[in-house]
Amino acid sequence: MRSIIRLTCVALLSWALVCAADLASAAVKPHPLFSDNCVLQQATKVPVWGTADDGEKVTVKLQDQEVSATATGGRWRVDLNNLKSGGPFEMTIAGAETITVKNVLVGEVWIASGQSNMQWSVARSADPETTIAQAANARIRLLTVPREAADEPQSTANVAWVECGPQSVPEFSAVAYHFGRALEAQLQVPVGLINTSYGGTPAEAWTSKEALEAVPELKTLLTNSPAQNKAAQRPTGLYNAMIHPLLPYAIRGAIWYQGESNAGRAYEYQTLFPTMIGCWRKDWGQGDFPFLFVQLAPFHKIVDQPGPSEWAELREAQRLTAKNVPNTSMAVITDVGDENDIHPQKKGPVGERLALAARALAYGEKIEFSGPTVAGVEIAGNRITLGFEHAASGLKTNDDGPLKGFAIAGKDNVFHNAVAEIQQDRVVVSSPEVAEPVAVRYGWADYPVVNLANKEGLLASPFRTDELPLTTMPKPEATGSGQ
Repeated sequence: MRSIIRLTCVALLSWALVCAADLASAAVKPHPLFSDNCVLQQATKVPVWGTADDGEKVTVKLQDQEVSATATGGRWRVDLNNLKSGGPFEMTIAGAETITVKNVLVGEVWIASGQSNMQWSVARSADPETTIAQAANARIRLLTVPREAADEPQSTANVAWVECGPQSVPEFSAVAYHFGRALEAQLQVPVGLINTSYGGTPAEAWTSKEALEAVPELKTLLTNSPAQNKAAQRPTGLYNAMIHPLLPYAIRGAIWYQGESNAGRAYEYQTLFPTMIGCWRKDWGQGDFPFLFVQLAPFHKIVDQPGPSEWAELREAQRLTAKNVPNTSMAVITDVGDENDIHPQKKGPVGERLALAARALAYGEKIEFSGPTVAGVEIAGNRITLGFEHAASGLKTNDDGPLKGFAIAGKDNVFHNAVAEIQQDRVVVSSPEVAEPVAVRYGWADYPVVNLANKEGLLASPFRTDELPLTTMPKPEATGSGQ
């Protein structure tokens, strides 16, 4: 008799567990991105999605909008449109049961991604005590994607939003935090920051398989990937686990700090980096959203003679990306490097320069957001004269001393340290060792020691003219030009 009772209890328990599992699967469930404290993008289409049983009707309400969809294949999606900034609001998601997402803000949402210098935390950056003590701001929200890799694209991630404050900011990305703080102060709207970064990782890990396969010179990265011991360094792994789960969450744009892991393959990066940007833009389905990135900081031993440099080559690939890919901008940080540390501690200026670019490209402010960019070359006698864009207000040195960091070469392609002088909105370069010059390089070193800036104090990128078809001097710009 006891055996019969025991078996009956076990059967009832199993039946109860099956019923509970069925009920759990029937419950409507939003993607974790739509959780308490989230920020939704204003003034655009905002997809909201999740899971539910097939045929279940799901209704989302926020502000004055109410939209519904029927789950198919276990998934549902609705689109909110042109939400007005502000909050906090409550968003309800109703199916077989109703979920209330609390403390929702509507404002500006940005992705922050890259390798260790983007991952680098506030607590490990310059002046952390002051930064953390001043971090309380309920209008800034933070979300960090777990650092994981996957062989196939993932649909979700274990994420949660938190309010920005002394408890939440210490381990958050310092560059992203300073970017968001500067943006919120200027725009006076809520800002949501999604930190999806992973130290020691190459750009191909952040790019989809389809995007790499579509470019013949990059397709070999996929066939060579078994040579990588760490999953996070293999092509597509981080895209699958740390980018794909975020799609198609509505964003304004992305900030990016990466390149150190690709420095040994800088020429390839000229193709890879634009391919990655194009991949993200295509898969997000929001057009050519602003993509703002950081040029590599100075690192390694300072040298006093011109020579080859892998890091200079990588900076050149980054500069060409900013020049050739629409709606991108590059923050130059040649003044915040560290000879002995690949992770320079001063992250405030990095985030603030990215925010300056965002104000121009994403929000249309008529401000100067870039340092001088070389745009023209004239060779006459023993001198080369360089013209620049983003220099309408004039050129200067950021230390009030003579220009530093220029080298010049003749037809033998041997570069010598050069004398450079600012003449109005031009730079004239020469050397007594080069009678018939053909090319100039500026800041061409692992650790460039340079000081050319525009009157706004924004630094010129390192560059070279020996592989660029620069033959025409730029026309003078209007003051404050954003492009």
